[in-house]
Amino acid sequence: MKKAVINTGGKQYLVSEGDELDVEMINSGKKDTEFDPILVYEDGKVNIGDPLVKGYKVTANILNEEVLQQKVTSIRYKAKKRVHKLRGHRQKQTRIKIKSIK
Repeated sequence: MKKAVINTGGKQYLVSEGDELDVEMINSGKKDTEFDPILVYEDGKVNIGDPLVKGYKVTANILNEEVLQQKVTSIRYKAKKRVHKLRGHRQKQTRIKIKSIK
């Protein structure tokens, strides 16, 4: 079984063929996207890139263009002053499915 580590949106993900995962928003406008792997594990061999592994590509299908994460709330509060501020944020993500590691 092939596994690879890809880098997207400032984060690294360990993926294998058929995996579905949510990554930072990808604005490509296409149905497919490619990633250059940092590390590839295949049949007991580990190929580590410097910084990328040459000769390998990870292709993925974009399932949903925009998926929202759970809401993160932050509160600013000052005691005895009747001052409070509540903020919320939902990060946009893209759901992808790994098609192949070649």
